[in-house]
Amino acid sequence: MCRNIKTLFNFEPPATDDEIHASALQFVRKVSGFNKPSQANAAAFDHAVDEVSQAARKLLISLQTSAPARDRAVEAEKARVRARERIAYWHEDQHRPTHDPRSRRLSRPRRPSRRNCRRSRRHCLTSNTP
Repeated sequence: MCRNIKTLFNFEPPATDDEIHASALQFVRKVSGFNKPSQANAAAFDHAVDEVSQAARKLLISLQTSAPARDRAVEAEKARVRARERIAYWHEDQHRPTHDPRSRRLSRPRRPSRRNCRRSRRHCLTSNTP
């Protein structure tokens, strides 16, 4: 739900009004629990989004830093690389159980339950192999 709430401070070029508004909208959605408010609550919802946008804008104007401004394109590329690494990690064979069509169970052997294990209980809690 909060994908558009991003760091807006200390970027070159500075945050646009659309980015601030999108972050405020996501914040109000999260706080209220509404993705889209009913007609009865629409006025209060829109008013809250406007107030949060104004508060965020005032905050961004008043903040100061001695750090150099970050480039949006460079930060976006870093985020894409992190996402690719995260996705690749979960798509490796060892993390994805494969289905053997000849049997009705996963091809990866399961660990025995603690109750049926012939070894010590500690072995079943710490061992990665059956």
